[in-house]
Amino acid sequence: MFEGKEVVVEPTVDVKDLGSFLDGARRLGIKKFVCEPVEGVDAEFLQPVESVEKVGGLVVRKKIVDKMDLEDLVSAAKSGVKAMLVEASDWKIIPLENLVAELQSYGSRIYAYASSLSDVRPLLTVLERGVDGVVLRASSIDVVKQIIDYLKVMASVNLVAVDVLEVREAGMGERVCVDTSSLLCLGEGLLVGSRSNFLFLVHNESFGSKFTSPRPFRVNAGSVSSYILMPNGKTKYLSELEAGDEVLIVSAKGALKLATVGRVKIERRPLILVKASFGGEVGSVLLQNAETIALVGEGERFIPVTEVKRGDRVLANVVDAKGRHFGSVVDEFIVER
Repeated sequence: MFEGKEVVVEPTVDVKDLGSFLDGARRLGIKKFVCEPVEGVDAEFLQPVESVEKVGGLVVRKKIVDKMDLEDLVSAAKSGVKAMLVEASDWKIIPLENLVAELQSYGSRIYAYASSLSDVRPLLTVLERGVDGVVLRASSIDVVKQIIDYLKVMASVNLVAVDVLEVREAGMGERVCVDTSSLLCLGEGLLVGSRSNFLFLVHNESFGSKFTSPRPFRVNAGSVSSYILMPNGKTKYLSELEAGDEVLIVSAKGALKLATVGRVKIERRPLILVKASFGGEVGSVLLQNAETIALVGEGERFIPVTEVKRGDRVLANVVDAKGRHFGSVVDEFIVER
């Protein structure tokens, strides 16, 4: 969903500070800017216009106020316009949903205006496809960095097959069920583990059994002390999740999407420990000991934890070991076991 997305910056800083602002943005990987040319500033500018007009046969800018404006943009796409800078007025999501649906067969790239990370998230997920990029009206490099970091996380979660070393009962403890507001598919789940750099893909309950109905909105995610990877690249303890939080849904193929937590259930249940290794790293996860909880194996098959055994290979996200301070990565010495 997030591959190929771009961030274009329209600085709202004073002209005297523009050069340093663009230099800072360029160091973050930004290569396109939207603003009036300023003497002495070396940058690649994409100069906006005030109505649907071709700019070099490629770019238009349009403020969407009513249905006629959407029809104008569709006509522009049919005429060969390759990129559109779109600004919604009071209704921000529905017009973009309509535009994404209408233009998907014409090859025009859609850029929408945003001013914060809270604007960017829905823009990049409208109709699941999202716009092709955001034009960020920014007065601070910190805002640009926050959004770039978010996009990097959404594009960099990789899964590998890890080797199960040990499976054993682990007594009683509190486990966390995460009920989302989304229906999850086979192969999708949450990244959870006892170490923040070694997170197992825990499958959702969409498969059901002869004793239970499918609950495709639920991930029985594990012990209250386990880490979960969040959309901003930080971790939380499962015990910290609550209704309204956004969580990162990961598929066995590595595709990512966001889901909102609708409810968190913490209950005391028997637990099972699964320990695995990859490239010299060893990680573990504590899960409820029940047939409806599963890890994901190679080939997108799910394996109930009651059937996981030494020698099996399951999917996990494994990165270099780093410290964490309130969920943020810190480059410090740390040992977790």
